Amino acid sequence: MSGAMESERELLPTADGRRVRAVIGELLRPHRLLASVSLTVLVAATAASLLTAPLLGHIVDVVAQQRGAAALTTPVVLLALVAVTAGLLTAVGLAMVARLGEGMLATLRERFVERALALPLELVERAGSGDLTARVTNDVSVIAKSVRDALPELGRSVLTIVLTMGALGVLDWRFLLAVLLAVPIQLHTVRWYVRRAIPLYAAQRVAVGAQQHQLLDTVGGARTVRAFRLGDEHIARVGTRSRQAVDLALRGIRLMTRFFARLNLAEFIGLSAVLVAGFVLVGADVVTIGTATAAALYFLSLFNPINAALALVDDAQAAGASLTRLVGVADLPAEPVSGGSAAPADASIKTVALSHAYVEGHEVLTDIDLDVAAGERVALVGASGAGKTTLAKLIAGIHRPTSGSVFLGGVPGSELGPSEVRGTVALISQEVHVFAGPLAEDLRLARPEATAAELRDALDRVGALNWVIALPDGLDTVVGDGGHRLTVTQAQQLALVRLVLADPPIAILDEATAEAGSAGARELEASADRALHGRTGLIVAHRLTQAAAADRVVVLDAGRVVESGTHAELVEAGGRYATLWQAWSDTRPSDT
Repeated sequence: MSGAMESERELLPTADGRRVRAVIGELLRPHRLLASVSLTVLVAATAASLLTAPLLGHIVDVVAQQRGAAALTTPVVLLALVAVTAGLLTAVGLAMVARLGEGMLATLRERFVERALALPLELVERAGSGDLTARVTNDVSVIAKSVRDALPELGRSVLTIVLTMGALGVLDWRFLLAVLLAVPIQLHTVRWYVRRAIPLYAAQRVAVGAQQHQLLDTVGGARTVRAFRLGDEHIARVGTRSRQAVDLALRGIRLMTRFFARLNLAEFIGLSAVLVAGFVLVGADVVTIGTATAAALYFLSLFNPINAALALVDDAQAAGASLTRLVGVADLPAEPVSGGSAAPADASIKTVALSHAYVEGHEVLTDIDLDVAAGERVALVGASGAGKTTLAKLIAGIHRPTSGSVFLGGVPGSELGPSEVRGTVALISQEVHVFAGPLAEDLRLARPEATAAELRDALDRVGALNWVIALPDGLDTVVGDGGHRLTVTQAQQLALVRLVLADPPIAILDEATAEAGSAGARELEASADRALHGRTGLIVAHRLTQAAAADRVVVLDAGRVVESGTHAELVEAGGRYATLWQAWSDTRPSDT
């Protein structure tokens, strides 16, 4: 099943080249003044630096004509002034270009994050969390590096090349002609490289995303992997994904080696042509030795900018591939605000002939009929793979059913927009994230306008107020990465506090106590019981004590409902649940 799902995985979209160019234009439009001033400063800096070669050529002529040391004073002073002026203008220009790039990148990053946070979870899960993770991390980093390092250097290099070519033409058109002998080799090298680099880097980005997704699957599902003894299989999958990523990286290195070898050939041909032209022109008294020297110096000065510009094609291709992936997500259509005029009449849940398959032909749920009255608390019980979590996600609107219907408060889910579903149903899983920052701000994600008193009331309701007060700075204590480390139980209690603050009429707890130890699980069960008070509750039960405390127990097996009733009724019936309860009673610690 896992392999089939992996082969059917639909990655998030990527944009085409035309759309990427349009987005760059959109990002640049608000910064047109800064872009114009940056270009002007860099042109002035490059023009100033080009005065170095003719000044050195003049010095050569002075020496060749034996005009004395006094004649060297002026050109040497001018050389110093040129160096200082070009250096200052270059520093200012590069700083302005970097600022321009950072501003554009910040806008793109905000658009990307805004849209990524609003993506339907079904879309993210279908693509695989590794795909979105790779775009948020690797792709953003590649683009940021290019903006900070490659973009300013590329702009400066291109200007240097263009203006130097013009300067060579001013010295003598035959020097320019000699230099142009290297251009066909360089252009052919770039075309050859680009044709191979674009698909290679795109494939590399996809391979890295697949590698990250496999790692997340293996690490995140470690308990399941161990339980079903799938360790060797998952290690093999990680190894396969890693080898694919490494192989593509090595292909990129080999491509770059061949790329620079061809550029070195172009340099050799160009320099030889300039030296031959200078020898002929000086011999014919058409130019002076100083002019020929200036021409040779101009061509030598082209080595770095040409190599830098062409080498930056590598960074540009990598950044371009990453940019298509960011723009592809940023351009995804906005999630509809509302699906219609209907609104849930109450907090009831009903499913009719509900079926779902992640892969066509392999149903995970089959014809599920379930009625949960408003305010009722129902526990879903079954072995791993029975379909409990899938049913929970269908009711929460994360997945759309293959067939059948979900009704919330008597309204079909298809008639409710995503925002209405999220406002009606809250799903809390065992995977809880603690956001970096003050604890109060973490909790206010559920209700931004909540006062400190309301936060304390919500904490008290789930039994977390005492340990929060005991923190170094109370509600102002910084938690998450780099902050105060919370226990698994404390982190899960924060999720329950958010549930209380958000106050949805329906709450689904998907094995919310699974990661805690026995004592922590008992504490969380009590916290969950208080958090669910006054709302409809659907509990994917990891511990059967949760099922025993529920109003009703629904037993799933192989995607079908096989038993339904109260805990006492099902134990007395002696069926599947009774067997599970007996096994649980025999193995659970005596203090639970």
